[in-house]
Amino acid sequence: MFTMGPGNKDHHPALRCAVGVFVPLITLTLMGRLDLAVFASFGAFTGIYGRNEPHSVRFRSQLRAGGFMLLVILLATVTARVAGALGIDGMAYSWLLTAATTLVAGLCSVVVAAWRLRPGGSLFHIFAFAAIASIPSQPSLWEAMLVSVLTTGFCLLVGMSSRVVKSHRTPWKRPPPIRHTAPERRAMWLEGGGYLVAAGLAGTIATLVGERLGFGHTYWAMVAAVVPLVGHSTRHRVSRGIQRIAGTVVGLVLLAGILWLNPAPWAMVLVIAVCQFGAEMFIARQYMVAQIFVTPLALVATLLAAPVDPGLLLRDRIVETVIGASVGVAVVVAPAVWRRVRGSSA
Repeated sequence: MFTMGPGNKDHHPALRCAVGVFVPLITLTLMGRLDLAVFASFGAFTGIYGRNEPHSVRFRSQLRAGGFMLLVILLATVTARVAGALGIDGMAYSWLLTAATTLVAGLCSVVVAAWRLRPGGSLFHIFAFAAIASIPSQPSLWEAMLVSVLTTGFCLLVGMSSRVVKSHRTPWKRPPPIRHTAPERRAMWLEGGGYLVAAGLAGTIATLVGERLGFGHTYWAMVAAVVPLVGHSTRHRVSRGIQRIAGTVVGLVLLAGILWLNPAPWAMVLVIAVCQFGAEMFIARQYMVAQIFVTPLALVATLLAAPVDPGLLLRDRIVETVIGASVGVAVVVAPAVWRRVRGSSA
């Protein structure tokens, strides 16, 4: 909870990610097209992958990750359009979105593991799919996908930008093909099942609670639920769940201060870039500190794309995070408890 891992030139990937999200968003701000900001934000997730890999491996990782994210973005916006055309709205659409996002959680986890992408898991895909599919007024499809594709391409260029400096250039070798053993393939599908269960259970609980108490953004619970699934031990995974909640609380205090200043759109974009830099600086070293930056990053991006009551946004964030992280920790602990119960009964 309170230890800080060693640094590994974290400012390099942090700067790449900050530039990758700032340039597209400030461009859209100057163009007066903030309705497309969410598509640029998720396209910029391309830069998160291949953090410390050699250039040739990083390019393959980011190309695959970016292309896969574009597919998720396309499916999300098409889902919203088809549901609108069929007249599916209200709670019916909430349940449809929960079911679809649950499938995304499981399947994307398997694909990410098969490609050995880092960071692992389907957290970003859950967030992107549900957030985009939740937008009530979708922009034209060609504009949304154009912004996503251009942002992805820009992040690929940023990812390779250090090759300009000879001292930072790594040998360009064709990455070896990825092969999996039978136990690895079994582990991939088991992990995908864990993501399916955690996201589905959290989404179901959050939707039921939201229906009764009037909370929104239920997909935040699904995102928080898969956080504890990443880790090498049960203790580490439980710690991540607790750190998610603690970091979110502190991050919401920081966000409240930012919103009190009532920043202009260009200043909000700058806040997003700074928070992206901070998140990448600490994500591999101290998850709770990283969450302090991730919370305002996610919520400012949400406010930028679709302005809502900030108070309701803060309330929804903490409630959904507690629900999701608690479910994720329960899913992680359940197998260990089951083994202990079976051992004692034997």
